[in-house]
Amino acid sequence: MSIRIAVTGASGFCGGHVARAAAASGAEVVCVGRRPGPVGEHRFWDASRSTPDLAGADVIVHCAAAVGDPAPGSPAEALMRAVNVDGTERLLRAAAGRPVVWVSSASVYDPRPDRTLVAEDHPRAGHLNAYGRTKAAGEALALAAGAVALRPRAVYGPGDTQLLPRLLSRVRAGTLLLPGPDVRLSLTAVENLADACLAAATWPSGAYNIADGEPYPRDEAVREVLRAHGVHARIRHVPLRVARTAARLAEAVASGEPALSRYAVDQLAHPVVLDLTRARARGWIPRRTLADYAAGVSRRRPPAPARPR
Repeated sequence: MSIRIAVTGASGFCGGHVARAAAASGAEVVCVGRRPGPVGEHRFWDASRSTPDLAGADVIVHCAAAVGDPAPGSPAEALMRAVNVDGTERLLRAAAGRPVVWVSSASVYDPRPDRTLVAEDHPRAGHLNAYGRTKAAGEALALAAGAVALRPRAVYGPGDTQLLPRLLSRVRAGTLLLPGPDVRLSLTAVENLADACLAAATWPSGAYNIADGEPYPRDEAVREVLRAHGVHARIRHVPLRVARTAARLAEAVASGEPALSRYAVDQLAHPVVLDLTRARARGWIPRRTLADYAAGVSRRRPPAPARPR
């Protein structure tokens, strides 16, 4: 008899990959969310206001989340809390003690201490935006209930609608501006996260960092993504002080999500490398890399039109 896995947010980027991976492993999949997922049964759930139907599920993988960088005090910030915190509380009640894998984020980590090697006991405070605050609050509820919390950083891959599309949209007149000098950053292939989500149901309760096997030099990683997408751009470094000032001004005048934020500057300008020791000790191996992603994009990209002679 196969296991039945409920995946929340399965119509989204991460949840969709988890649902497909679960089905490929032979599990029965129940996709829980506002829209149907890519496989299995669909059960409607509005994470901002209702309780999910988890009847018959053996394991719950909670990927549903509100993401973004909303302005303080905005309706978007209130919705983020309703989904990421209140929605988590309702989900945990519905799970009724069954195994829950809660997809958190490295954004829960305090940006002020050194992050050249971040273990799971790194402080979780000082968040620069509502996303970090609400993910940390939701995670705290999940851990208190005995869940496994996975903390990926900068998830990328096929179907990504946030990280890499935003990066590509920042290219202007053949130039991409990045704050501060080159740094080393952990990134997480969505396939590595999906593997961890399926494995983690049997791990001891607690938090686990999830990322690709090795960190990447920021500038070279960006160049690799640009090349794969056929985008020709020079990288230029903006002094960190200038970038921070621009972010504060953008946040001050924004009525919705700012064009630039202190959180975005922080994520790009400082070394952030996740220590994967704890997840590796459970037998998890990150098998995918940014090079795999770039090769796949290059294969799928239509050939450039021939230049006239």
